[in-house]
Amino acid sequence: MGRRGADRTRGPGLLRGRHFRSRRARWPLAAAAFLAAALVVTGSLGAVFTAQHDSTPTAVDMQGNPVAPDEGTAPDPAHAKAMNAVDTGPDMFKVPSVGLEIPLGAMNAVGGVITPPGFRSAYWVRNMGVSPDQAGSGTVFVVMHSLRGGGMGPGNYLIDVQQARSTVAVGATIEVGRLKYTVDGSTPISKDRLPALTGIWDSKPNRLVVITCLLRPNDATPIDNMVITATRQP
Repeated sequence: MGRRGADRTRGPGLLRGRHFRSRRARWPLAAAAFLAAALVVTGSLGAVFTAQHDSTPTAVDMQGNPVAPDEGTAPDPAHAKAMNAVDTGPDMFKVPSVGLEIPLGAMNAVGGVITPPGFRSAYWVRNMGVSPDQAGSGTVFVVMHSLRGGGMGPGNYLIDVQQARSTVAVGATIEVGRLKYTVDGSTPISKDRLPALTGIWDSKPNRLVVITCLLRPNDATPIDNMVITATRQP
């Protein structure tokens, strides 16, 4: 996602619930062809609820519903350690126009894969683009989960599933800590096409890219991501 910055890294965590089972998607990444190597998302960021009985609660969604990973999707201990993810930090991620206000955590892409750890936070990716405190020199990349099957993740606030569009209008404000950005566009992009779109990954000063999964009306496995771009306000 944009110019690779200094290797700053953190990673997320995984949760399992009593009444629902969620599937955490991993985002495989590949290097894009520019001077500064870029990481690109080829998968979708989403999780799924399916009714089930599970006695080991580990995570909850935005409404307090338990969430659990599908079997085989949780990162192994070494991968989780390398992600060095944190779910919260000193800053908040806010989209006032849609009523979203959540903690801003941080994580690393590991081995070309982004595995967001939680379902109640947004995460800036340390080893892609730049950190929020360096926003004047490059793009800040923020990722988060959407949940299907009845769940509510942060990304659900940003998407209109029936219309296959973003709920965040052009001109709306996104806040990343003390930084304020004005949305200048949004588009659904197939996870298969996204790696080739160098305009997304090229790191540009004062730019924000937010990516979540675009869910499907039939609740099937998502095949697209929603990409929202914004420019920092003076």
